[in-house]
Amino acid sequence: MRNAFLNTLYELALKDPRINLIVGDLGFSVVERFAEHLPDQFLNAGVAEQNMTGIAAGMALSGKTVFTYSIANFPTLRCLEQIRNDVCYHKAKVRIVSVGAGLAYGSLGASHQATEDIAVMRVLPELTVIVPADPLETALATKALADFPGPCYLRLGKAGEAVLHTAPIEFKIGRAVTVRKGGDICLISAGSMLKPCLEAAEKLEKDGISVRLLSMHTIKPLDTEAVLKAAYETKGIVTVEEHSLTGGLGGAVAEVLAGERAPRAALRRIGLDNSFARKVGSQEYLRREYGLSAVDIIARAKELLAPGGGARKTGSARR
Repeated sequence: MRNAFLNTLYELALKDPRINLIVGDLGFSVVERFAEHLPDQFLNAGVAEQNMTGIAAGMALSGKTVFTYSIANFPTLRCLEQIRNDVCYHKAKVRIVSVGAGLAYGSLGASHQATEDIAVMRVLPELTVIVPADPLETALATKALADFPGPCYLRLGKAGEAVLHTAPIEFKIGRAVTVRKGGDICLISAGSMLKPCLEAAEKLEKDGISVRLLSMHTIKPLDTEAVLKAAYETKGIVTVEEHSLTGGLGGAVAEVLAGERAPRAALRRIGLDNSFARKVGSQEYLRREYGLSAVDIIARAKELLAPGGGARKTGSARR
């Protein structure tokens, strides 16, 4: 995802001198081409994320479209006040880009793990929150943000993610991508959790369970239409995210469903408990340890659909 973002941004910036990239003294080995070919549109602010965000806000209010870029928590939590007061309050065209979402930097511990960022960013007024699933969604999201009118948060994986979409997709901010159609259960995935969701869906289908799979690349504004269709057309909904269960995708979906009357699909949420990940290891290892693997998704889906599991008895009810 990181390379897809930077390559796409470079191509956009070649054509539009208003587009600028500011980094927090990182990204070397991937940002050199941008810095060397477009020096007037590139700035290394150093390990000073608050300054980086303030500079970006000032440039945006002067007519620029500015992307800030840093690892995991640093462009978000470290400079939250500047994002709130300088960027969001003024509706500045700043795109806050975080690389290494969730447990991607698992071996570096909690200081480098972004597991609360969606919740924090989602609550800020005026801020759009985008969480692409693969390099294709990332490239399309970057293009969409070039002309987007307000401030945005773009949450990326680290590197090496495979392209998961096998056909062209229509990417629109605020609209989920339907990856698979089905009527028994709906898996709603955020970001790179689409891969284990795809694996789970394939195995569930082999067991005779029809799976609808949504890539919910925009957490705010959420695609409420897609959520409500799933609520009245399937027996159960399972949200899957590499983020705290507090305030993330599952919370956003629950907020939509809370105002809906029965009968509708029951909801189960898969994510991280509201605690620090104190184990150390690779992202895949930590996903297994914290219940975020395809095996865990399959188990939760089957529990929901089992007698007494809470799933709606029929998928035919409508409002």
